Amino acid sequence: MFLSDPVLTVLLCATAYVAGSVLFALPVCRFWKLPDPRALGSGNPGATNVYRTGGWPPALLTLVLDAAKGWIPVWLAHAAGLSVIVQAVVALCAVTGHMIPMFYRFKGGKGVATALGAGLALAPLTTLIMAAIWTLVVWRWRISALASLVAIASGPLISAFLEPETLPLFGLLAILIAVRHRNNLIRLAQGQEAGL
Repeated sequence: MFLSDPVLTVLLCATAYVAGSVLFALPVCRFWKLPDPRALGSGNPGATNVYRTGGWPPALLTLVLDAAKGWIPVWLAHAAGLSVIVQAVVALCAVTGHMIPMFYRFKGGKGVATALGAGLALAPLTTLIMAAIWTLVVWRWRISALASLVAIASGPLISAFLEPETLPLFGLLAILIAVRHRNNLIRLAQGQEAGL
């Protein structure tokens, strides 16, 4: 059945938001019989808090699933031949779903892993460099929040040089993720942010 671009765009945006609203850290923790990650550390239902209680296997699964819910909708938009702008909007819907999930009273996570997946689908070179920056910061300081903030802050600059058509997306992601990390920023300034 033929779908017009506006209809397909709305459908993909809605799908991205609903997919983003699934916080995979919660079922992963239930499967591994781990504590609810929202009751630990920063209260973020993401891979870092899962790692703190369960180690790498459940954390890695959480990361992959949270990234996949960003990657798949954007890849579908790309496969459908939709514009980069539309793909970027779909990416933002997925990240917003993770941050403000419809299934959990609109209280979600910080969106880093979902942004990673969406970025890999839309701007792989920029995103891989950001992931490398994240890895280097974590290796040096062992603080996930710091690594996420440094990596996402670098996104607009990197995309401006390598994939300039995606600059608006990385600019908006930097703002959204920085806002979601506001409590982490306060703890970092006070030297109280927990490490890995």
